[in-house]
Amino acid sequence: MGVEPMTEWKQKARLRRAVLLLLILVPSGLAVRFMAEALPHHGRTVLEIAILVVSFILILTISLGFWTALFGFFTLFRRVDRWAINKNFAELPPIPEHVRSAILVPVCNEDIGRVLAGVQVIYESLIRAGFLSRFDFFILSDTSDPDKWVEEEAAWADFLKRMDARGRVFYRRRRVNLKRKSGNVADFCRRHGQAYPYMVVLDADSLMSGETLVRMVQIMEQNPRLGILQTAPVGINRESLLARMQQFASNLYGHMYAAGLHYWLLGNSLFWGHNAIIRVQPFMEHCGLPRLSGKPPLGGDIMSHDFVESSMISRSGWEVWLAYDLGGSYEEFPTTLLDELKRDRRWCQGNLQHLRLALMPGFRPIQRLLFFIGAMSYLSAMFWFLLLVLSTAEALVVSLGDQVYFSVGRTLFPNWPVWSVLWGVILLISTVALLFVPKFMTVFLVTFRERSAWLYGGFFRMMASVFLEMIFSTLLAPIRMIFHSKFVFITLMGQQAGWKSQRRDDHGTSLAEGFRFHGLGALLAAGWGTLIFLFNRPVFYWFVPILGALFLAPIVSSITSRASWGRWFRRHRLFMIPDEIDASPEVWRLEEILARPEIKTGLKAAPGFVRAVVDPEIHALHLGLLRGPRSMAPRIRETRRLIMEKALTAGPLGLKDKEKTRLLSDYELLGELHQAVWSLPADRLESLWG
Repeated sequence: MGVEPMTEWKQKARLRRAVLLLLILVPSGLAVRFMAEALPHHGRTVLEIAILVVSFILILTISLGFWTALFGFFTLFRRVDRWAINKNFAELPPIPEHVRSAILVPVCNEDIGRVLAGVQVIYESLIRAGFLSRFDFFILSDTSDPDKWVEEEAAWADFLKRMDARGRVFYRRRRVNLKRKSGNVADFCRRHGQAYPYMVVLDADSLMSGETLVRMVQIMEQNPRLGILQTAPVGINRESLLARMQQFASNLYGHMYAAGLHYWLLGNSLFWGHNAIIRVQPFMEHCGLPRLSGKPPLGGDIMSHDFVESSMISRSGWEVWLAYDLGGSYEEFPTTLLDELKRDRRWCQGNLQHLRLALMPGFRPIQRLLFFIGAMSYLSAMFWFLLLVLSTAEALVVSLGDQVYFSVGRTLFPNWPVWSVLWGVILLISTVALLFVPKFMTVFLVTFRERSAWLYGGFFRMMASVFLEMIFSTLLAPIRMIFHSKFVFITLMGQQAGWKSQRRDDHGTSLAEGFRFHGLGALLAAGWGTLIFLFNRPVFYWFVPILGALFLAPIVSSITSRASWGRWFRRHRLFMIPDEIDASPEVWRLEEILARPEIKTGLKAAPGFVRAVVDPEIHALHLGLLRGPRSMAPRIRETRRLIMEKALTAGPLGLKDKEKTRLLSDYELLGELHQAVWSLPADRLESLWG
């Protein structure tokens, strides 16, 4: 794009955002006005004013999602979008021979078998596309588990042999885990950034086709102002009921919402941290993340780095585009609700940090707005919970409080506190429409415009899946509300989230585990419902869907985690996705690799630490990756020597993980331990080291 088209898209974006602002504010104001009519005192008490303020904030959030979906629908229905970054470059020249791109796969205590299965699929796909020579792979490890550390090295070495990938696939583990994933990528940029004009950032569960990767590089080459190009990945490869529902939703609805985001944001779009290509030089110059003043959780290192990086590169004049119409980009969803909530705990802290960034100088209004929207994805849960509390208080006040029916001064008619059922029903229907109508707009697109309902099991099964997904999402929404409200509260109170790797296998949640995590919420719902039932029966019926979902949370959480339930729905062709009907070569190949027994069961000859000490080949590989001895203080050397002696007398079972990691990090002592272990008598070697 030249200067003129770039100026034009900015003008168009400003106009569209002004329209969006009107579309959100005006109907939201009218909705609050109608809500005031539904309240007993028509919004004239302090309590009712608080209800209206909180409601206004929530309606704004719901409206934003609705208008995003609606304009995404129009964009896809018209099939003409002059600003679609992918369509603007329909015919592109091949990638020049001197242009090489790095594919980064940051990992932290992941299942390395699954990670390398994805890398192998992408590697083979690039071979088929004829562009493997233009890409290098980097597995960037922050793994802290000593056994997994060695397993990563052994699996990487085996991958190089099997795929003849020497000089194409590299492995590096950082000694110090600073700033987590963002620090890992920054470390790569410092070491290798000058050698690659572009880098594609993936997650451990990401998958992309070779054709898509080539296309992304070609688009970057043709648009010199493009800093980040983000794809819209869809979910695959999960069996649990919850994950299958999310896969179905991301495949069916995600395209429309992505098109809507593109419509409003254009060249100021978002970076989601994975399945995107980045121009390395401006990223290095402008995207160094600041350390926030104060202590965590709201201070310290920025945890949700992606929105911040896209805002920093955008404010420096570079463009960030969402290629909503570019396929061949995939990811995996959490298997259970508990896994999803553990991930959300970390994301919540990161998004609340964005509130501080939104107030910092230097960012443009659209970037500040995106920071606030990101924070509202969790704050809205707290506002929803607050609305329920305020509504309960209003119901109790009306039922138990002393009412003043005649105001001071002469009045002809009394002031009766009456809930307006009609206005309440109108508001309920309006809210349901804002939430669920976009789903049926997508069904219309798929059925009549794209004529691809068969990819979701056929029209009637697709409709059945949509209704089932709506029912389950209604049950899950109050559960997420309670936990997200808790996350916001404890974050604001100063409690920091941990950073544990996400479980990516199809494990389930037992009923006992469901009661352990959701039991308190179920008791809260039972007590809450009983209180309202006793003192204001009509209001109780309005609360039944929410309190009922919370009461059933342990059962819902357990059922939706089951892979057996997910497979039952699949056998009946419900929650089907296109890649289960007509799989792409990449998805088909990934399933084939993951079905192998050695990948599926994760069988190892011995724990990684034991292999690094005893197995000569793995020992030599590990020492080679340590790159020689390092100087250290005598006190540290003596401490590590004591750990080595402990290993000789007690074996690996007598060592803690931190002690194993220290030995694995020490080139000289690990070599001595290897020699000493092989000098042990055979029976002692067998009993201690297997």
